[in-house]
Amino acid sequence: MPMLPPVATTPEIDSVLQQKTVVAFGVSGGKDSIAGLIATHRYLNSIGFTGPRLAVHADLGSVEWDQSLFKCQEAAEKLGWEMDVTTRQAGGMMERWLSRWSNNTQRYTDLSCVQLILPWSTPSMRFCTSELKVAVIRSRLKKLYPDCNIVNATGIRREESSSRAKMPIAKHDPQTARRGFEGYQWNPIIEWSVGEVWGAIASEGLDPHEAYTRFNMSRVSCRWCIMSSGPDLYNATLDPAGHELYRQMVDLEIDSTFAFQSNKWLGDVNQTLLSSETKDRLELAKAAAARRKVLEAGIPNHLRFEKQWPTCIPSLQEASLLAEIRIEVAAGIGLNIKCTDATSVIQRYEELTELKHLKHGIPGPEDLGLEQLIPAVQIQPQQLSFF
Repeated sequence: MPMLPPVATTPEIDSVLQQKTVVAFGVSGGKDSIAGLIATHRYLNSIGFTGPRLAVHADLGSVEWDQSLFKCQEAAEKLGWEMDVTTRQAGGMMERWLSRWSNNTQRYTDLSCVQLILPWSTPSMRFCTSELKVAVIRSRLKKLYPDCNIVNATGIRREESSSRAKMPIAKHDPQTARRGFEGYQWNPIIEWSVGEVWGAIASEGLDPHEAYTRFNMSRVSCRWCIMSSGPDLYNATLDPAGHELYRQMVDLEIDSTFAFQSNKWLGDVNQTLLSSETKDRLELAKAAAARRKVLEAGIPNHLRFEKQWPTCIPSLQEASLLAEIRIEVAAGIGLNIKCTDATSVIQRYEELTELKHLKHGIPGPEDLGLEQLIPAVQIQPQQLSFF
């Protein structure tokens, strides 16, 4: 059997592997997770590890490639690891985007947010990973192994991105730890090159995921990922099994007026898969998006919420401006909203301010001086006590 490059480890990982510990490896079916599973398996064999070994696949539903689960099961079976599949009870990734959009439109309707919020994950807000993978896997491991240390390993590699280049080999994971038992996250192939990854897979006689071989994808996660390159976005449309999902995602772009990747519209990737009606609606959505950006850029910064709460009460003029912006933005997505005039906008800011006081124990209006209840932009010199 061909030799593999060494895995990266730490004294803490080596120590916990000598104790009562389960090693779980998160597998997606992509090259890095399969290679990481192989490397971890051989390392555990080399140190005589006798604890449980579990390959865990967090199934994201309709956004998964058809072959992903099979490739995970194939590798686990080849190596003799137990296989476990976790799912989010409230649905997969597409359901999460749809529910997020529904919640965000309700928040906008109620003026619980000043700007319309997109439905999609973003590179800085990857709830697709945190909620649907990490949190679900953590919960599952703690349930399955209540009396073991848990080492949760992944196939992350520094070569993949600048952010991953800064990641540690391993770190303590307090959310997995329980009283008397430790939890760690471990990235055993973090130093490997992509060539070494492919070599590890070949060394076990495993074929790569068909997304690489049939559709020329450079990486495999969801069919369309917020991190995908332009070529990968297009190549994913070549699989007929994903066409229904593609159209569903384009529909959400249209309904929300938010492009899937910042200013890169998924609907532009392969318009041969769209009806003429959908293409017309997409152009209208783009126009509405452009107008929304212009309108929301005109909102004074001090009226924007901080940590979901207002920081001041708008003046009558500011409230009127915000109401006009809200009406036009809402019209762009066909939404009937509340707070469409200056009076109702001011009342909503006052209501939210009072709720903030109650939630955070901040003194309420009865404890504040008169000048503190007047919007800062409206205070006149004669209203200040030192004049």
